[in-house]
Amino acid sequence: MSKVGKLKFAKKAAEKVIHSAVLKTNIPAGLANPSPPLGPQLGQRNINIAAFVKDFNEKTAHIKQGIPIPCRIKVNPDRSYELYMTKPPAVYYLKQAAGIQRGTMGGNEVVGKVTLKHLYEIALIKSEDEALALMSLQQITQMLTGIARSVGIEIVRDLDPVEYKKFLEERKEIVKEQIAQLEAIKQAKLLRTG
Repeated sequence: MSKVGKLKFAKKAAEKVIHSAVLKTNIPAGLANPSPPLGPQLGQRNINIAAFVKDFNEKTAHIKQGIPIPCRIKVNPDRSYELYMTKPPAVYYLKQAAGIQRGTMGGNEVVGKVTLKHLYEIALIKSEDEALALMSLQQITQMLTGIARSVGIEIVRDLDPVEYKKFLEERKEIVKEQIAQLEAIKQAKLLRTG
């Protein structure tokens, strides 16, 4: 094949941009809006953005606003769609149970603690997901243990509320220092590029 033939073939392939039929994204419950990043993702797939936002917000009206909902949107050729929603991610549940806002910045630091009872309750909730339907409760619990470890949450048998409150207060100071360090690094980069 000559170079001209290859260029024509490449041009035809470039003209036909076909997006995947399934869009996977996390959308905050009750807070879907047509602004980026959701609006452009839907617009590229020729979905009516206003109708989708209204539909999603109605379906998540019974859920507390702001909870991240993993969504799978299957796009049909006639511009219609099928919306599949699952339970919030395991990380969200673990952070809520530990009472923290953010996970570890790296390393082996402990950012929160969760009891085995919390872990079992989260496993019960996550067992209702279709993706985890074939897993036993023990397997889901082991998976959650790995996720908790990667986020920096320690799993303990018993948790004294007074000690844990003191731990969280100390942790807030550490987080403030980390945020200040990140801001200083960001400012240093801005000064170098300016």
